[in-house]
Amino acid sequence: MAVPCLAAELPMPGPRRFPLPLIAAFFALYVIWGSTYLVIRIGVEYWPPLMLAGIRFCTAGALMYGYLRWRGVPAPTWAQWKAAGMIGILLLTFGNGAVSVAEHTGVTSGVAALAVATVPLFTLLCGYFWGARNTRLEWAGVILGMIGIAMLNMGSNLQSSPLGAGLLLFAAASWAFGSVWSRHLPLPQGAMASAAEMLIAGVVLLIGSALKGEHLEAMPPVEGWLALAYLTVFGSIIAFNAYMYLLKHVRPAAATSYAYVNPAVAVLLGIVFVGETIGLEEALAMLVIISAVLLISLPQWRKPKPEIR
Repeated sequence: MAVPCLAAELPMPGPRRFPLPLIAAFFALYVIWGSTYLVIRIGVEYWPPLMLAGIRFCTAGALMYGYLRWRGVPAPTWAQWKAAGMIGILLLTFGNGAVSVAEHTGVTSGVAALAVATVPLFTLLCGYFWGARNTRLEWAGVILGMIGIAMLNMGSNLQSSPLGAGLLLFAAASWAFGSVWSRHLPLPQGAMASAAEMLIAGVVLLIGSALKGEHLEAMPPVEGWLALAYLTVFGSIIAFNAYMYLLKHVRPAAATSYAYVNPAVAVLLGIVFVGETIGLEEALAMLVIISAVLLISLPQWRKPKPEIR
């Protein structure tokens, strides 16, 4: 899952050709974020799920916070820390933490990515309570997406793990609610928002890990440490900066297109590297959910980028 950023409200520059930084940023957005579901699946084989997520976000948040302070970025105020804490808990503690626990129950990485791809559907529904009015095309996408969710839950993967299915839908809804609510809270500016969110979410995840009684049965092997390092550096720092860069240089619909690319990447990587499989119901659900997200994205391509408030 991605780390949120409000840079989407910055003015969009004029049309330009795709330079190498844009290509690299899209690669990070599609491949790295798509691969994190597989790496989480590998990581939870050696680490307790909440502990894995907690160490990941505490480390990434501390590295980002230290770097930003070294560059002279002001520390968040108390009000900003509280806002970042609420959003961090919704997106990262409940969002990414629930995904880690779901994959620990046996849900495949591809199905997890597909379930999380429903975030745009929940985002539209959450935005409605803040006064947003959706188009008929967007409502059609929501209805189609709900059909896709039902089809996904008919597949053998989620039927064998009802807890995992519930956790994934909870993760998507929590991420969507936090994303919409973040626009109405006094968060720190730019990357400092994500640094603060990761720090607080990581601490809460570690507290949850301790309360749940998680502990290491043995010191993780090299594979476990590599999974943790990959999620920390590539999944939480590099991919986030790529997302922030794209939000400044392309339309929001392009930057958020990971929602229908990541599931395909995750499924492919899971099949190639760990022999995961998906059933016919899940394959059809993928087509339906991706079609729904595309329907929701179409109006965004036509809307002008909002000016900074």
